[in-house]
Amino acid sequence: MYSIDLTGKTGVIFGVANQRSIAWHIALALHEAGANIVLAYQNERLRQNVAQLVTEWENVSLVECDVSSDENIQGAFREIADSCDKLSFVVHSIAFANRDDLGGNFYDTPRSGFGTALDISAYSLIAIARHAVPLMQSGGSMIALTFNASQQVYPGYNIMGTAKAALEHEVRQLAAELGDKNIRVNAVSPGPLDTLAARGIQGFVDMKRIHAQRAPLRRNITHTEVASAALFLLCDMSAGVTGTILPVDGGYHTMGV
Repeated sequence: MYSIDLTGKTGVIFGVANQRSIAWHIALALHEAGANIVLAYQNERLRQNVAQLVTEWENVSLVECDVSSDENIQGAFREIADSCDKLSFVVHSIAFANRDDLGGNFYDTPRSGFGTALDISAYSLIAIARHAVPLMQSGGSMIALTFNASQQVYPGYNIMGTAKAALEHEVRQLAAELGDKNIRVNAVSPGPLDTLAARGIQGFVDMKRIHAQRAPLRRNITHTEVASAALFLLCDMSAGVTGTILPVDGGYHTMGV
């Protein structure tokens, strides 16, 4: 009764860069559940990395999509629409800020750096949803990946905390607007994980250590645990859940000190 079978379901995943990407582990979970998957890669430089990850998969296709370009997003979804009748799920696992803006004084963040971080990390969800909704005629689920820095200060995370706060509001706003279409919108908020993006965060090693010390589970979480939570939100087991930010951080978010 509670087994997860996504056979016949098709979805698009944004954000796979390599085998450490959270998006990749979500893709693995969805693939194991039988879903057909479209992996959106940023540019030709990353295509080979993504293609190598899925060389043995049959139910997968690749599409280039640079979310900083409206034309590129539109073209990617045109290609997706040509290859499948409808979408059942969307995974947004995209974040970027200039390295110089991750560290130092937050008040030194330049206007251009602020715009870049908010555009790629937050606005992209709106742009993706705009093109995904017409392909979700039978309803479905969208998820985004966020982080607790949207609510609390993490030294070195700086402008990305602002971007995640914007992203979380978008999740709630989209959930409210798309509910009557039976499209659910949620977010997963993992604890710190070793990813390509994490390497650019100053003090990341200390962040992981402190999480493991203070979290009720007294350890860091894993990619697989995040992927499992994502799978739950993307399948019918969470049919009554929308507009929710789901922490997967060992309980760290509950602690006051």
